[in-house]
Amino acid sequence: MSEYINESNRTLLDRVKGKLKEFGLPRLIITAFLLLMFIIAPFTGANFWTQITNVINRFSWNAVLVLAMVPMVHSGCGLNFGLPVGIIAGLLGATLSIEWGFTGPMSFVMAILIATPFALVFGLAYGWLLNKIKGGEMMIATYVGFSVVSFFCMMWLVLPYKKPDMAWGFEGTGLRTTFPIDKYYGGVLANFLRIQIGRLVIPTGALLFFALLALAMWAFLHTKTGTAMTAVGSNATFARAAGINVDRIRMLSVVMSTWLAAVGILVYEQGFGFVQLYNAPFYMALPAVSAILIGGASANKASITNVIIGTILFQGMVTMTPTVMNGLINLDISEVLRVIVSNGMILYALTRKSEAVR
Repeated sequence: MSEYINESNRTLLDRVKGKLKEFGLPRLIITAFLLLMFIIAPFTGANFWTQITNVINRFSWNAVLVLAMVPMVHSGCGLNFGLPVGIIAGLLGATLSIEWGFTGPMSFVMAILIATPFALVFGLAYGWLLNKIKGGEMMIATYVGFSVVSFFCMMWLVLPYKKPDMAWGFEGTGLRTTFPIDKYYGGVLANFLRIQIGRLVIPTGALLFFALLALAMWAFLHTKTGTAMTAVGSNATFARAAGINVDRIRMLSVVMSTWLAAVGILVYEQGFGFVQLYNAPFYMALPAVSAILIGGASANKASITNVIIGTILFQGMVTMTPTVMNGLINLDISEVLRVIVSNGMILYALTRKSEAVR
């Protein structure tokens, strides 16, 4: 009997060790540190439930942008450092929706509809380019993203926008750097079916919207085309021998990623409450890339679970560390700490890009 119990205990211990190894030591350390921040937070004067709310909000803002990484990773195009290409499509949808007078929830729907053709065109051009430089996608994607943002820094000034809520007041032409969207689609998802219990606020609509997109992505990856996409990412030569059009599948993944980035920036804006133009999209790819890597993805494998875990860990650390540290040292250096923590996690995540998901 005792031998049986000992054997059961060893089996249980082996299972626990296996799960911990599967989760990964780095992610385990980050998770433990984040939990420590939550434990310390009340002793620094920060309200525990307010901090939980902040983390949930930031997750709901950023999760779709992280989800945009999944199609390109599956097709072997690597991590989408060209995320600003899709973000620009989303910004065009947002600004044109406002310019044409749509308000409330309809402005959000129209922003997605208007952004979609831009995302398709940009995605096709972007995918064509990546098909021409196989093997160097992530490096070229970075330059493509920077170039598109720089080009639109000029276009935001010359495009014929006239809406007073967006245009420069002294001239009446050109768009402002930042403008609020309270009268338009600000909070349209966050306030839908919102749950509030004391200081804990759950943006149910935004979470459901992400869940819908995540479910659609999961379902797509289990279709014939999705399986072909995974095969291309695993072994393009084998996929080509099996009769799969590798270039077409890769281009489809880029278009999907670009469209998700366009939708993702609209979700981010409705929660954040502002539209930010010009240089704002420059470095938005790095937090998304880092989040999915911290979640356990690699340059050629990613899952919805990686998206969820990575976004929670990354946004939790970025949210909690400045708050707790400010309370401990009684100095207002939150922005400095946020930059240090976010860039430090980005640096760590990029060193993990070659590790495969177990």
